[in-house]
Amino acid sequence: MKFEAMMLRGLFLACVTVCGLVLSAMLTTTPSNVQLTAGSRISAALQSAPSSCTLPPDGVVCPLVDG
Repeated sequence: MKFEAMMLRGLFLACVTVCGLVLSAMLTTTPSNVQLTAGSRISAALQSAPSSCTLPPDGVVCPLVDG
């Protein structure tokens, strides 16, 4: 009985330690910045996109009206 209680106490301490390490890693990690390069096609497409778009009832296409 004493051996089993000691094993359970050790398992509990190991689990608490792992949970504490994971929690501290989540709290101290800072996300890296995502930047688009100036010459990429994606940034050029985003810059030329209209600022507002009325979607038709199907919600699929954004019609561009010239004029």
